Amino acid sequence: MTPYVADPVYLNGRFLPLAEAGVSPLDRGFLYGDGVYEVIPVYSRRAFRIDEHLQRLQATLDGISLGNPLAVDAWKSLIFKLIEAAPWDDQSIYLQVTRGADDKRDHAFPPASVPASVFAFASPLLTTPAEVRAQGVAAITVPDLRWSRCDLKVISLLANVLARQQAVAQGCAEALLIRDGHMKEGAASNIFVVKDGVLLAPPKTQLMLPGITYDVILELAESHGQRLEIREIHENELRAADEVWMSSSTKEILAITTLDGQPVGSGELAGKPGPFGEQMWQWYQDFKNSVMRKG
Repeated sequence: MTPYVADPVYLNGRFLPLAEAGVSPLDRGFLYGDGVYEVIPVYSRRAFRIDEHLQRLQATLDGISLGNPLAVDAWKSLIFKLIEAAPWDDQSIYLQVTRGADDKRDHAFPPASVPASVFAFASPLLTTPAEVRAQGVAAITVPDLRWSRCDLKVISLLANVLARQQAVAQGCAEALLIRDGHMKEGAASNIFVVKDGVLLAPPKTQLMLPGITYDVILELAESHGQRLEIREIHENELRAADEVWMSSSTKEILAITTLDGQPVGSGELAGKPGPFGEQMWQWYQDFKNSVMRKG
């Protein structure tokens, strides 16, 4: 066990200490990044939208032609066991499936007799500290150099890793990905824009990973009467925005207050978290306490 991974972990049908878990160096996840993953937030030991997360896992498996090694009930059983064994009330459950380990390295899929590798573990769910949220964070824009199936939650994340590291190297929290003049998402988050009181969200296409938190934000906006447009967001609109937010299960709703070294917004609110983001954050907290923590 480490401060970030609880014992036991799950690996290929066994619950065992992390220090004893190991996979073959011929595993296709190791050799090719040939696999998928899913992350499920847990609040007060209740997995949030577990069915939707497992549906997204299935959609990604289907997208790479990899059979699901476990039935839905089996997935839920192992997830619940990890939650029960972990020391934290709020957790993050990581699931990974790869195409398994053949007896050779070959780009083509291995024989159907080669079993998939399944790995899962629990970590603490660490959200943004209040002092960081109060100030907002800095971000940069970078060209989106990823492949064309960004809607699949696959483990081959090198392009995202390089974009995020480029941001970190400049003292920033996130890199916003620009493709053909439009903002798609962050390297590890979804991105929202506010302009003239209207919340703008990029649409779900093959060029964006559909986030579960993204869905919650859209639902909250609609239920509270927040004006909303789901459409492509041009880079010029991003730079002229009144507010820009990043969202994920750990970031929740976090204001981006500086973009490429320039303050987001204008007037007295330039470079500061804006009122629409603050309101959405409060709606999210209310939803978390009334729904997420109660199943």
